Amino acid sequence: MQPILSSEKMRAADAAAGATLAPDRLVHLAGTAVALEAQRLLGSCYGRRVAVLAGPGLNGTDGRIAAAWLEGRGARVEVIEWDRAPEQLVGYDLVIDAAFGLGCTRPYRAPSTSPGTKVLAVDLPSGVSADTGATLGSPLSATATLALGAFKPAHFVGPASNLMGELRFAGLGIVKDFEDALMDDGDLATFVRGGREDHKWTHALQAFVGSTLMPGAAELVLRGALAGGASMIRLVSRGEVAALVELPPEVVHASESTVDPRSRCVVAGPGLGAGGAEWLRGVLAGVTCPVVLDADGLDRSLIDECSPRDGSWVITPHDGEFTRLSGHAPGADRFDDVRSLARATGCVVLLKGPVTIIARPTGELRVVTSGTASLATAGTGDVLAGLIAATIARGHDPFDAAALSAHLHGRAGSRLAPYAHATQVVTQIDAILAALGR
Repeated sequence: MQPILSSEKMRAADAAAGATLAPDRLVHLAGTAVALEAQRLLGSCYGRRVAVLAGPGLNGTDGRIAAAWLEGRGARVEVIEWDRAPEQLVGYDLVIDAAFGLGCTRPYRAPSTSPGTKVLAVDLPSGVSADTGATLGSPLSATATLALGAFKPAHFVGPASNLMGELRFAGLGIVKDFEDALMDDGDLATFVRGGREDHKWTHALQAFVGSTLMPGAAELVLRGALAGGASMIRLVSRGEVAALVELPPEVVHASESTVDPRSRCVVAGPGLGAGGAEWLRGVLAGVTCPVVLDADGLDRSLIDECSPRDGSWVITPHDGEFTRLSGHAPGADRFDDVRSLARATGCVVLLKGPVTIIARPTGELRVVTSGTASLATAGTGDVLAGLIAATIARGHDPFDAAALSAHLHGRAGSRLAPYAHATQVVTQIDAILAALGR
């Protein structure tokens, strides 16, 4: 995972790194990282025209070092001071935006670029608040943004998140300790868990999902759970769903609406329909194992009455469900909104969206950007709910399980063809985990 830091914490990390590294060494590392990213965007440096918008601070210095590096490799580079820039930059293959980064507090009007010109933003597009993603003036829209040291909240939330283009990262060895992070593929190395002494109840879960009106939700939750490693699943539905859809043969059908004490996790809500939350109230009262609550189970009074408020429950709303649970729609600062709901409910909150945000009640946060529009189809959330529950049953902490599952789910979605459907997500999860197990 990669760190996400506020501007205040980033400055503290810079200061700590500066105490152990020579200042010119750190600046050289940053400038070289910018140059290498510029070379990646250009493909070849020789003969290419590059403009560097250089500001008065460290971002400007990074841009000047990158300019010298690119010039040494045959690029035709012009360094333009931020306060002397023309209204339009014409005839360049690449513009490196190094005017203002982390410390921008003033309105900044960037020059426009001609069509086809690529833009590389150093740390942040100039004219963006690092902490809120608010735009201060009129920043350039970047082709790529190279985050230095750590990602900032503005890379993911606020109006400016749409200006970042492709997000890239150069750690530079600056950040040693952090609480908030962006999930990456390396994190999946910890996903698969098991032992020689395992038996079918070791990673068992119970599912309260599906109804005669929405039997497909049950099938998708169960298939997601099996893909995630559930070793035994007991299913209880509102009505007989087995005659309506092809449920996995590994699933045991239970008639009693109670939680088996051998269950390591409960997944509840998808496909229950109207009145589902009230039906769950009696089921989940006093449950001692972790719970993943989704869809028709996302009821605030149910959560407040039944959740132990210790972070062992995971709730997985989309924006509309979040609004119902919190009383307001997610705003520009989605980080703060998700943290607030996690604190208020005592649950891990996973807010689904193009950028998925997961928070503990204590405020620690994970961000997932692996998903694509292929997941914007009915049933993919049901698969995710089952996957999270199985990952908890496999022994992961609920917060870590939610973050790992969301990243895996997103990666599976990114492998799908356009207009794929939810059952195909499970196939791709199986393929990714098979590769991890080799």
